[in-house]
Amino acid sequence: GQVRGVQQMVADHRDCRDLVTQITAARKALDQVGFLLIANGLSWCATHPDEAAADGDSIAEFERMFLKLS
Repeated sequence: GQVRGVQQMVADHRDCRDLVTQITAARKALDQVGFLLIANGLSWCATHPDEAAADGDSIAEFERMFLKLS
């Protein structure tokens, strides 16, 4: 929804400051989702190591994903 809002703001020729504010909010929301997914994955690996390994998941892989986001 936020990305569509930004698109509409561009189409409406809204002020640059307002656009940057909305873009920042959208990025923060996406980052939070990414960090939540990684935290859940790490938790899964730690509590179900055999199943995680069978699925090809590892703590090292989640660490790599975390570093991509940070």
